[in-house]
Amino acid sequence: MAGTDRTNDEALLNLQDKSNDDLRRLLDDLSAEEDELSYRRRVLHGRIDILRAELVRRLADEHAGNHDVISGTDINRLIEILAGDLRAPRPAADSDVEPEL
Repeated sequence: MAGTDRTNDEALLNLQDKSNDDLRRLLDDLSAEEDELSYRRRVLHGRIDILRAELVRRLADEHAGNHDVISGTDINRLIEILAGDLRAPRPAADSDVEPEL
């Protein structure tokens, strides 16, 4: 598509030298490209919506079945990870050692 963009950009140079038919042809080409991109965008958005809906459905099923979306194990693991920073050795407040920055 980058080559197409370059060709279209170059086609926009010296418009005053182009005939009306050339301008109409360029306009038609760009309009067709816009239609293709618009269609592709709508298809992608549809796929995204389908995937999101499936994820929401699965989460709702888990919640309805009394399954926690985040388990106690997940929470405990998160606490361990975050507490790891607190367990790192630190210089004593009254020591003469300056902390490294």
